[in-house]
Amino acid sequence: MKFICRKPGDKSVEIIRRDAAVISPSLTREYSFVFKKGRDCYIWDVDGRRYLDFAAGVAVANIGHANPEVKEAIIRQLSLGTHCGFSDFYAELPVEFAEYLVSFLPGQLDTVFLSNSGTESVEAAYKLARWHTNKKWVVAFENAFHGRTMGSLSMTKSKPVQRNRFAPFLPVKHVPYPYPYRMNMADGECADYCLERLEDVLRDLRNRCAAVFLEPIQGEGGYIVPPKEFLAGVRELCDEYGVLLCDDEVQAGCYRTGRFLAIDNFGVEPDVVSLSKAIGGGIPLGATVARREIMDWVPGSHANTFGGNLLACAAGLATLRFMEKERLGEKAVKVGAFIKKKLQRMMEDYEIIGDVRGLGLMIGVEIVKDKQTKEYGTKERSSILCNAFEKGLVLLPAGKSVIRICPPLTLEKQDAERGLEILEDSITETENKYRRR
Repeated sequence: MKFICRKPGDKSVEIIRRDAAVISPSLTREYSFVFKKGRDCYIWDVDGRRYLDFAAGVAVANIGHANPEVKEAIIRQLSLGTHCGFSDFYAELPVEFAEYLVSFLPGQLDTVFLSNSGTESVEAAYKLARWHTNKKWVVAFENAFHGRTMGSLSMTKSKPVQRNRFAPFLPVKHVPYPYPYRMNMADGECADYCLERLEDVLRDLRNRCAAVFLEPIQGEGGYIVPPKEFLAGVRELCDEYGVLLCDDEVQAGCYRTGRFLAIDNFGVEPDVVSLSKAIGGGIPLGATVARREIMDWVPGSHANTFGGNLLACAAGLATLRFMEKERLGEKAVKVGAFIKKKLQRMMEDYEIIGDVRGLGLMIGVEIVKDKQTKEYGTKERSSILCNAFEKGLVLLPAGKSVIRICPPLTLEKQDAERGLEILEDSITETENKYRRR
């Protein structure tokens, strides 16, 4: 849905007109915002208007927009070369990036395949699981978003429009993901129910299942945080039935939840990890990481042209160093707790806030028509997002009626307060508007 909010300026109108003439209509632009520049937690449109960014370029700008250390790393590499054909030739920089990346990961996750995006990193994990196990079935979850290429799309089940007219899909079984607020269950009951459904499928597939794919916190599906015992239970079932646990950290990783991997919050170690978005500091970069004994495919079984791109690896290396140096995980926990506390207070005061959930700076606000019926507040959410945009705050939707809060991890408390003031003003206006009806 495109939100018709603040009237675009003259430059924006002209660029939007040109865009409509040449760009695929499949893209989902939320606002009539035309990007000009960004700096840290703020972005500007081509007409000079400034916005506080609570979307981080869809969870990409974890280290802030136009990070100067990433910029310097890219400039240094530009003078040496931009592309080496890493699938056919050796180069040190991609190796250095991979070496540094695995130092952030748990256990024996020590072997890296480099790509260019989230869907590619998931696609590589999917192919790897099928290669290593020589089995064709995988299990994914309802509401999941893993990407839009055919392997990852086969596992995606977030919105019908993402799958319509693309069947037949690859062999994937979907099972419920624990969503306590919508399933009207206590956490433990919800986790048990979903684990039972997962075991039913694994038992039915017997020795034909290669892997279970999951997001430790569902992103596009609604910023859904599972009960802690659920992920531990998934790990146990994977071990019992001899299938790989593949962890999609494309949106939740890179310290967004406070830990480098979101799954680390649950004390679970996966077999394969997919990373992208924030890992490149704004440059397209993906990474699939597994234990050496799992990443056992042979030369030629999987490769690409631009994986290991020198500019992307330079940016990625600078991004990891900045995250570590600035202790962004600790900051995400501190500022995220501040935001979540404020939002929970708002939830007590506003009838249209049904639920607040999240870890670190990955927070979802579920908008409803009223708390009693929990009816999805889709129009109300659109109104809130529009109101906030007009006041200078950029937010994104998720799920059917959730507002996602995923600002840069460099967000300072005073900017968080300003954003929450705008959000509360927007919620107040929306509640008053729909209450009068």
